[in-house]
Amino acid sequence: MFDRVIVVDWSGRGTPSPARASRDAIWAGLCEADRQEEAYFRTRAEASDWLTARLADGGRQLVGFDFPMGYPVGFARMLTGRDEARALHGWLAERIEDGPDNRNNRFEVAAAINARLGGGGPFWGRPKARQIPHLSPLKAVDHAALGLAEKRRVERENPPAKPVWQLMGAGSVGSQALMGIPVVHRLARVSGARIWPFEPPGPLTLAEVYPSLLAPAVAASGDPIPDRAQVRLLSRALFALARADRLAALFDTPPEAAEEGWILGAGHARLLQEALAWA
Repeated sequence: MFDRVIVVDWSGRGTPSPARASRDAIWAGLCEADRQEEAYFRTRAEASDWLTARLADGGRQLVGFDFPMGYPVGFARMLTGRDEARALHGWLAERIEDGPDNRNNRFEVAAAINARLGGGGPFWGRPKARQIPHLSPLKAVDHAALGLAEKRRVERENPPAKPVWQLMGAGSVGSQALMGIPVVHRLARVSGARIWPFEPPGPLTLAEVYPSLLAPAVAASGDPIPDRAQVRLLSRALFALARADRLAALFDTPPEAAEEGWILGAGHARLLQEALAWA
């Protein structure tokens, strides 16, 4: 059982979000026994500081991030020589640069990885006005030729989840992953939190979530900022399941999850929806 659940809708933006709370930015929803709140952040640095402070509060906390924490089987070994997502997390944390104003080098890191693997992928998507060798603005990648799947198992089983290789475009999550994984890596190192499913859940657990599992409830909320509704509703549903001691089923995963990661709640959208009625 967790005393607090936090859900974070991340962003891969290269500039600060508007001063006025808006969509397509970073939102966090916090739910505990006597409090529920949402927080808006203009930059990843602000969000990281807020999360560091929340984890330092102690207690049993579950923090879900709306971006992939792993890549298809084989990718970690290609870059690190090890079949371990945590090794890949550290590899990315050493190379991703992220300024206090959201300026970052995600496209350059993706291009460097592509070059290292032969130049034709696996990443794709960039601003058409920016010429970056080894990174195509459009999908022109043969992932099978690289020995990699286009999608992780959890994405194949939960459409319309997008592949982690896509860095731009509607619904893409590739940039969020490149900019979010280093943050998760540092949070775990500082707080001692466990990153599920690469480690078993513990008192402090960081996990991947997919708020679109509650898409009907988000649409029915009428909130003009869907991001805000998503973190509010998913944090509420997960906390309700925690209080009812019914989270265990969500932590069951197939073998691929040990390397690829998994979405907490995948395959349990109906249960999450029902939990909202208990909250």
